Amino acid sequence: MKISFHGAARTVTGSKHLISFTNSKKILLDCGMFQGMGAETLTYNQTFGFDPKEIDYVILSHAHIDHSGLLPKLVKEGFSGPIFCTEATFSLAKILLLDSAHIQEADVQYANKIKNLKGKPSVKPLYTEQDAYNVFPLFHTIKYNEWFSIDDSIELLFTDAGHIIGSACVHLVLKENNQKTRITFSGDLGRYSRTLLKSPEPFPQADYIILESTYGNQLHPPAETATESLFEEIERTCIQKGGKLIIPAFSLGRTQELLYALNQLQLERRLPPVSYYVDSPMSVAITQTFKAYPHLFNSRVQDVLKKDDDPFDFPRLTMIKEVEVSKALNFSKDPCVIISASGMAEAGRVKHHIANNIEDAKNTILLVGYCEPNSLGGRLKLMPEEVGIFGQPFKVRADIKEIKNLSAHGDYQDMSNWLSCQNPKEVKQVFLVHGEYDVQQEFANKLIKKGFTDVQIPSIHQEIGLGH
Repeated sequence: MKISFHGAARTVTGSKHLISFTNSKKILLDCGMFQGMGAETLTYNQTFGFDPKEIDYVILSHAHIDHSGLLPKLVKEGFSGPIFCTEATFSLAKILLLDSAHIQEADVQYANKIKNLKGKPSVKPLYTEQDAYNVFPLFHTIKYNEWFSIDDSIELLFTDAGHIIGSACVHLVLKENNQKTRITFSGDLGRYSRTLLKSPEPFPQADYIILESTYGNQLHPPAETATESLFEEIERTCIQKGGKLIIPAFSLGRTQELLYALNQLQLERRLPPVSYYVDSPMSVAITQTFKAYPHLFNSRVQDVLKKDDDPFDFPRLTMIKEVEVSKALNFSKDPCVIISASGMAEAGRVKHHIANNIEDAKNTILLVGYCEPNSLGGRLKLMPEEVGIFGQPFKVRADIKEIKNLSAHGDYQDMSNWLSCQNPKEVKQVFLVHGEYDVQQEFANKLIKKGFTDVQIPSIHQEIGLGH
């Protein structure tokens, strides 16, 4: 039995890990799209590093595009087996994959206009909306904490990862040559004591662990302080300076956490009296989907639901779908808060809001999540005097601020807590994925000190044998 790593290898995007049996049976863990890697992004997404027609099963840890976004391409190129995930992941994946397909088609349409003017041949999108629709019949949903037999040699268990609604850690018992191999894949691990979600759950003993490492060298500030930080930025920017607070936020997870925090301020009668906008059709759709799974919220949110039947809504909040309404915000001089996708500010409506507001010192760009270094958000974190947006230079006169304690990824203490249910002596190897290489090296040393004797940091397309 072997495992190969075709994404999220020494980087934090494009999650794809392939388990290959000796008899050629193959299981793909996640099928993520690479994002925010500059000019190399398209190249990485064009080639899987394996033949989709040879994959028997896909197991999807959660719906984020860097874990699910190449499923339409996988099916388009010959995969026809089942895709296993939780019910909430399926609901969210349908929204995100269709949106991703729309982006692929729109980007190619724009690129082809320029290519045609230059006499260059047209290009095709990675996949179309129809390709995304073709994926949906392949989904099979499984409940948390119930073992499921995929076939006579594969058993699957999902436990709550606490990362986003529906996110799961994947646990496999694989039978080959009269031997059992226990493999755990963390997916993306959430934090303990999250604002909305339950903490990551303990899990059965594993022989091999594939572990994310995004924040393997950091400790997050307490999550409880995020609401106060958000309140302070609204007060400073909107009330004191009369400006706009622009917040790039991922449609899935981060936007709902921000809305919950703002609703808490409203319940406490402290929400500053300005207009609030969620300017993203996908964010609006995902927020509605969140509301369909209240049983997945933690006990604190369950208590709030007893007195507030919608913890993501409050007075002066407007959810925007129409492009014309979004554009009109650029002409408004009133102080306001605009939450818009994408979280890395690399695409979507928020990029236009930043371009239209970054040269005004009254305004603030508030970054609330991880940004790839090459993305617009990543470049803004460096506090440049000037930044390129849509191929044009812009003076950075607006304040660039950051709230670091809203991360949906656990820090090294959270990941250590998650591993605490394991006997390190029984874990043959830990494979660190979904992290920057320097961070992974630091985290590997921490894990070795905790008793894990063999910690590997695979490179892209590397294949490793799983011996007994």
